[in-house]
Amino acid sequence: MNKYSFVARMPDEPGALHRAAEIVKSYSGNIIRVQYDRRIDPATVFFEVTATQETYCRMKEDLHAIGYLKESQPTLGFLKFSVYLPPQPGSLFELLTYITGAGANIAYIDFDDQRCSCSGRVTISLNIEETAAVEDLLDRLKSRYRLEILEYDTTGEKLDDTVFYVRFAQAVRGLIGTTKDEFLLSLLQDVNHIVQELNSRGQDPREVFEWILLTGRTLRDTTGERFYADVQRIPISDSVEIFCFQMPGGGNIFLLRAPDETVMIDTGYGIYHEDAVRMFQHYGLGDLTRINRIYITHADADHCGAAGFFDATAYTHTGSREIIRRANRAYGSRSESSILEEVYTTIINLFSHFTPPENPELFPAEALGTRSIFPILGRFAVEDVEFEVLESLGGHMHGQVYLFSPKHGIVFTADTLINFGSLDEGRKRYNSLADLLVTSVNVDSDCARQERKALLELIRKHDEDRAPADRRCLVACGHGAVSVLADGKLKAVGPVERYRASEKRGS
Repeated sequence: MNKYSFVARMPDEPGALHRAAEIVKSYSGNIIRVQYDRRIDPATVFFEVTATQETYCRMKEDLHAIGYLKESQPTLGFLKFSVYLPPQPGSLFELLTYITGAGANIAYIDFDDQRCSCSGRVTISLNIEETAAVEDLLDRLKSRYRLEILEYDTTGEKLDDTVFYVRFAQAVRGLIGTTKDEFLLSLLQDVNHIVQELNSRGQDPREVFEWILLTGRTLRDTTGERFYADVQRIPISDSVEIFCFQMPGGGNIFLLRAPDETVMIDTGYGIYHEDAVRMFQHYGLGDLTRINRIYITHADADHCGAAGFFDATAYTHTGSREIIRRANRAYGSRSESSILEEVYTTIINLFSHFTPPENPELFPAEALGTRSIFPILGRFAVEDVEFEVLESLGGHMHGQVYLFSPKHGIVFTADTLINFGSLDEGRKRYNSLADLLVTSVNVDSDCARQERKALLELIRKHDEDRAPADRRCLVACGHGAVSVLADGKLKAVGPVERYRASEKRGS
């Protein structure tokens, strides 16, 4: 028995759902998930069933025969217009005949011939497929009636709630480009599942749909001319300088510039790659051939999602490689079976143009020793700065690592330590969307707290052991400014410069 899913488009009438369930039952299928909410869409039902491949095909055939099986995702337009009917019997019938012939679905109609100010005026809204039938209908109406076009929209934003999932799919199309119906229907299944789960926890379904779209829109709307970043550049030795680029959404990109090479730590989202390269050029880092090593702290899309664009060797944990392969950020954790984590991974990878490294080099599995509570998996150097690769306990996600240089006093903490106070309001709002959609970005919150405590203690001990005149340990957070620990809080170091793509191109 295998698990299958399908989307049903059923009439809003008594017994329709029962009829679909009867077909599934007749082929010994077992319904393991069903979701329908007429407040969202009065005709769309999502099913997951277990069945053999043969019986699943047969039940689909029966559902198709009665018109219940949704096999395509049409692109609909919205048309609102008024016509003035002649005062004669059958005039409204004649108008409706034209509309029916165009294959349009009436979403709204308003007509009252007793209104003195607009006698004979009929206002109609239509949901109609974007075909030549739209123009043909308008030509016919113009030749027969006085016609006023009130609204014509092809984005799906004006569609009414009777076709909610069509409207949502069109909004997704606008974010990711044209895609096949089969893919969109599968995505709708996934999105519906996350909405169903969050609804069971008290969230408004419409808010959940909006959070999903807002995630994609935020990424799209912070590229190109609207791209910006906050930038720090700090010397960490006589020959190595670190650049921290805080991206508009998601995690930081770090570049360590040495005399003979540039080393990258985390890559940002794939959707920002071209903008990031232009920014690197502005800061004299545009020779990408110098970047021959990329160290990835963990497998979230905002930390490794652009690695595949670079002709460089990527290094990461075996757990991160498996998360990338399985497309489930909760893999290897106690939250692995969470539908929220799995679907969120699908959504964010899609919206962010996820392009991870294809064949990364893996850190060794056997520890060389320990640093605090963290196993040391390996060491590497950038010129004269040597780093230890510390394995996390898996609080934020399985396979996350930290990079620590005891001698030069800098630690890359991935998403275990974040300077939230240094984030602007746009970044705070964007980061909150992930929390809303998965309820917590940490796959094991108790473990994450333990990691934070241990890292903070590691940083405090480093600062205490160094001579007072020496620099405090630099904390290169996964999000927010490079900071130091002062009075128990993270405080940004040095000047932070705002880079704006629109200003740089204009200059």
